[in-house]
Formats: sequence, structure tokens, C-alpha cells
Amino acid sequence: MKNSDLIIFRKNKTMKKISLLTGLISACFLNAQIKFEKGYFVTNSGKRSEAFIKNLDWKNNPTEFEFKTDEASEVRKESIKNIQEFGIDHERKYIRKTVKVDQSVEILDKISDRKEPEFKEETVFLKYLVEGKANLFYYENSELKKFFFNIDNSQVVPLIYKSYYLNSSQISYNEDYKQTLSKSLNCDLDKNRIEKIQYKANDLSKAFMDYNECIHTGTAVNYNQVSEKRDLFNLNVRPGINFSSFETVLSSYFGGNGEVTKFNRESSFRIGLEAEFVLPFNKNKWALFAEPTFQYYKTEKESVVYPGQSFEMKSTRTVDYKSIEIPFGVRHYFFINDQSKIFVNLAYVFDFNLKSEIKYDYQILEISSGNNMAFGIGYKYKDRFSAEFRATTHRNLLQNYNTFTSRYQTMSFILGYTLF
Repeated sequence: MKNSDLIIFRKNKTMKKISLLTGLISACFLNAQIKFEKGYFVTNSGKRSEAFIKNLDWKNNPTEFEFKTDEASEVRKESIKNIQEFGIDHERKYIRKTVKVDQSVEILDKISDRKEPEFKEETVFLKYLVEGKANLFYYENSELKKFFFNIDNSQVVPLIYKSYYLNSSQISYNEDYKQTLSKSLNCDLDKNRIEKIQYKANDLSKAFMDYNECIHTGTAVNYNQVSEKRDLFNLNVRPGINFSSFETVLSSYFGGNGEVTKFNRESSFRIGLEAEFVLPFNKNKWALFAEPTFQYYKTEKESVVYPGQSFEMKSTRTVDYKSIEIPFGVRHYFFINDQSKIFVNLAYVFDFNLKSEIKYDYQILEISSGNNMAFGIGYKYKDRFSAEFRATTHRNLLQNYNTFTSRYQTMSFILGYTLF
């Protein structure tokens, strides 16, 4: 087989594997259960309707939502034009308000040189963080994160915080929200404590809850506690089995086809420790992970050296490859029910060689491996037990050689147990 034909053949095999993985991922999307949870909405006329609302755990404040009148009915949609309030029981609540939104952003290359807020009047769904005599609201879009409040159903006003350039190299901060808190939440909030309150949901929510408790208004609701209680970090032990293949290609000095040595496909044990960081939005469906993993591949193959020549001989070529792989990736979950979920992974894998070598006839080749990509699909049960099938793209283990190239590829079956 010519080199060009060999390359085409390998590409076709790779495309078939990618197509298979794509099909499996698509099936997950189609079969993943859509979660509708008990809630309500209030129309412009003031009519309140109980409904099952699709809880997307919105990162950015929504402008519309999907709902069903009962669990068996068809899915319908409502928008901010027709709805003045909606909520999902005991978890979140949104209210429509026309407010002044400061357009100042905290992105370094977009920070303003003006101290004053840059207001734009907008009609938005504000998210309740605290509901009581004093209400705290939150608004977020792709670039803005802003807080608002009111007391005794008065007009909703912004809490002002913005960064701005004093000069080309110095940034200062407009912390007008602290003065507003000092004037408005004037019950058991001294100056020293107010100075320590950061422009963050946790700090502001605690201040508003303390104020509501201080003035004895009865029960105030802290919706922010729902987010605080989420388990956003998991440490997982991940043993498994690798099924690895390897081949080398020695270039011909005379311009002909290179010599291809295909080693045996071998199975070997792998063990990893995965740190998973669940992103606090979209119902915990997205996560980032890193998984330091020990893996090895050891095999040998008998080959004929100088075939057809009078000095033809046999040679045993061996591979002893050990490394620490560290995949950094993103994971998406698809919930089947409260106990089961399917997930898909995409990761970039860094590989660190551990004194590995290839004995090739009369020479020893030092392994210097490259990085590659990994794709996975798996199942998790009760947020504790998991199983995953993972495949990687090819990795070249002989990067430092001009006359050699190689292709190392692994498919893995991985079991997982969540320690915490």
C-alpha cells in the first residue's frame, strides 16, 4: 500500500469513529429528559396561573420561558411582553421592571474613564436574591452583572459599582452602593461592616437578610441560599482499562514507501483522580474537569530486518511507554431522572513521559510524546457511580526524530466513584 493510500485509509477510519461518536452524542440530546418544575406566572392583567416551567437555571436573566399547564400538556412559551412575574417553587423568582441599567463593564479592555454610571433604561426580568421588606435583585447578561433593590415596594433602583481609569495605568472604583446601603439599611449595619461588603451576591444577600431580621418584618426569603448549597466540586477516583494501538513509520532513504511496523493492540490498567468543577448555572449541566492519570503501554513485535537481502535477519522491536496524562476538558450532563444522567466530554490531553523508550533493531528511540484530544460519553448514577467510554485522537511519540513518525491511540473504559 502506498503512503498516500495509507493516509486516506487512516483518515476514513478516523472519520467513521468521529461519526459514530457524533451519533451517540446526538442520541443523548434527543433522549435526555426535559425538566419542567412546579411554578407560576402572573400575566399583565394580574392573573396568576400555576404551571410547570422549564427550569433552565438561567445564567443570564431570561426574556422568555417555556411551560406546560400540566405534566401531560403540550409545551408553550411566554415572553416578557405578557408576563410581569414568574417563579419556580422554593428556588427562584423573577419580576419584570423598567430600570436604569448601568452599561459600564468590568472587562479590562472595556473599562470606562468616567466615574459616573452610564445608564440605559431597559425593561428586564430581575431575579430575586432576597424577598422581604427590603428586596435585593440581580441582573446579568453577557457582559453586565448588576444589583438593584427597593424597600416597601418603592421604585427599584440600582446599587452602583463600577471600575474606571484615573489615568492610562491606574484604575479606581466608584463604590456608591456602600453609601446607599448606609442610608437605606440603617438597622444594625455600622460603617465598618458596610465597608467590608463586596459587590457580590453572597455579601449583599446577607446584608439584606440581616436588615429584614433586624426590623422584625417576619420571614424573608433568601433565594441565594439555593445556589450556595449546591455541590459545585467533586473529587472522583477513576480506574479503568485502556485498549491501545501503536505503529511506527521509518522513512525510506531512497524515496520509496516507508517501513511500517504495527504493534499489537494491548490492554492495560489506568488510574486517574479527577477534579470536577460544576458551573453554577443551567441546572448544573456544565462542568470543567482535570484528571491526572497514570497509563502505560508495553508490547513487542518480531520483525524482519533487510528483507530479501543476503544479510536478512529477525529483530524484536519493543515498546515500553509510561506517562502521566492530564486531560483538561468540558463536560455536559443530560438528566434522565433524579438519579441518572448521561454525560459527554471533550478534553485536550497533555502528556508527560516517564522514562519511556522504544527498542528498534539496534537503536533505542527516546519517546517524546505530543498532546492530543479526547472524546467521551458516559453514565452517572446517584451522583456517585459512573462509567465512561473514551476515545482519543492519534498521538506522535517520536516528535524528536526526522526519519521516524508514529501513531499511538487509545480507547478506554473507565469506572468512577465520587469521594465527595
